[in-house]
Amino acid sequence: MMQKLLAAALLSAAVFSAPAYAQTAQTAQPADQAAPAAGSQEKMMLKGNWRASKLMGLDVYNDANEKLGEVNELILDKNGKVSAVVIGVGGFLGMGEHDIAVSMDKLKFMEEPIRTSSTATTTRETTTGAATSTTGRSADANDWMPDHAVMSGTKEQLKAMPQFKYSDYN
Repeated sequence: MMQKLLAAALLSAAVFSAPAYAQTAQTAQPADQAAPAAGSQEKMMLKGNWRASKLMGLDVYNDANEKLGEVNELILDKNGKVSAVVIGVGGFLGMGEHDIAVSMDKLKFMEEPIRTSSTATTTRETTTGAATSTTGRSADANDWMPDHAVMSGTKEQLKAMPQFKYSDYN
């Protein structure tokens, strides 16, 4: 009886451990050839792009440097391409704001700060001790977003455009 029990235990151990023996050993890559090279290539491919979350609230000006409104939403198609930009025009603190939808090609995104007479100029000292001045955005400005967008037209012309309502598209 003891021999049968021992034989059954050995047989079950062999059956349950067979899948472990069937697995092939994977060769390890040297640490210097593994993921860091692929990660740095991906990082380089993303350089110069913008984060959609940073575009929300971006100020929109016209060619005369008058503020028209701000970006409230980006509408994407099923492939992820921006098909419309919803801009809030007019209003005060969100009250009386008129949303309009325009195609992305109607906006020109600017990296440089808007040039107005009220734009503050700040001076900072560089590591060499020389003083440099920057206007608008801080010297450590994030590369993941533009400074503002420019669109042709006046605030009155944009308010006259049909209002964009999400409920119309449900």
